[in-house]
Amino acid sequence: EKTHKKKGDSKMSTKSLHIVEGVRLPFTKAGGKLSRLSAGDLGTAVVKGLLARTGIDPAIIDEVIMGCVCQPAEESNLARVISLRSGIPQHVPARTVHRNCASGFEAITQAAEKIAANRGDIFLVGGVESMSQVPLLFPQSASSKFAQLAKSKTLSSRLGAMTNFRPRDFSPVPALLKGLTDSTCGMGMGQTAELLARDFNISRERQDRFALSSHKRAIESTARLKEEIITAFDHYQKPVLADDGPRPDSSLEKLNRLRPIFDRRHGSVTAGNSSQVTDGAVALLVASEDACKKYDLNPLGRLIDYAYSGCQPERMGLGPAYALAKGRKQGAPELSEIDLIELNEAFAAQALAVMDACKSEKFCHEKLGLEKVLGEMNEEIVNVNGGAIALGHPVGATGARLVLSALKELKARHQKTALATLCVGGGQGGALWLERN
Repeated sequence: EKTHKKKGDSKMSTKSLHIVEGVRLPFTKAGGKLSRLSAGDLGTAVVKGLLARTGIDPAIIDEVIMGCVCQPAEESNLARVISLRSGIPQHVPARTVHRNCASGFEAITQAAEKIAANRGDIFLVGGVESMSQVPLLFPQSASSKFAQLAKSKTLSSRLGAMTNFRPRDFSPVPALLKGLTDSTCGMGMGQTAELLARDFNISRERQDRFALSSHKRAIESTARLKEEIITAFDHYQKPVLADDGPRPDSSLEKLNRLRPIFDRRHGSVTAGNSSQVTDGAVALLVASEDACKKYDLNPLGRLIDYAYSGCQPERMGLGPAYALAKGRKQGAPELSEIDLIELNEAFAAQALAVMDACKSEKFCHEKLGLEKVLGEMNEEIVNVNGGAIALGHPVGATGARLVLSALKELKARHQKTALATLCVGGGQGGALWLERN
């Protein structure tokens, strides 16, 4: 078996990872239908669904690898928790991986590296996130006072410890807000999108039109998306059948009325042209070519190359362009050879900036060190079923969702090659090139 090669020496092994099948839960708004389920609950539901759909014997799985960003303390090594709760035998190891928004990618590419190194043939991978259940953080001053209160043995000592508390001790900060702020540059993710909007002169109207297109495409693709979604059940065992982010009544007029949220005076990034905070989970069964033959598996497609690259944290949204530039040096397919693109919509400004950067001679030459531009991302083939602005962005799961959506759509269109790419908080980009079998 040979990988796609055009120029240079690709770093991909000739022993490729094949994506056999995948499923996901409906993506639902944080605080909504699935908010009372833990990340472990969501992951268990989607893994059980994948095992049921494929009929694979869980005993032959070599390892479970799941991505998660906001890893819950009460479900330490979340992948292992999910694995055992799903009925996968105890002898199958499991690990949780974290590369911020590319955690779902990381689960896939770590499996690819193990297959290439002959360290396994069948893996269950994916990603999960319960953004609803990200905890509140009390200040350190309050934590020490709570600790002192817990140590108090007598009534008088407890009363004394309680008198040390001040009103500010009861003002916790959402951990989600902390997580969406880059500690190296001090900017929130939305602020980095504002910076890109200014760098590339991306207007508010263009951002809103892009957001509206995401919702329209998701609504029009409801039937297609059902192919990758399995039914979830909320805390009350009521079925949840579909994503609840897409807005049928979205319009430019409604989007235009929303106020900027990261730069109140001069900004253009709003809640309407940003990705939604979401709960969700995705699971994929992946295998080597030998395992596909041995167990008579008919895969959706295979991973033909991948790349991760770093960039400025304050311009983290441009990460995909840097990853594509690295992929070119490895011999990955060019944009002109791609039939479908899944580009994560962290923000409309960010996604549009990536598109502009890829076709900019100045950016590709000065920032990426390329003699030739990366090329044009034709909007007609980008996120044809909507993106994170409509569907939501459960950060640990999104990378796996992009891969699943791309392969399902390639099959529906009888096309060959897809690119899944996203930006990563902290200043990174990831790109996976996929080919339909």
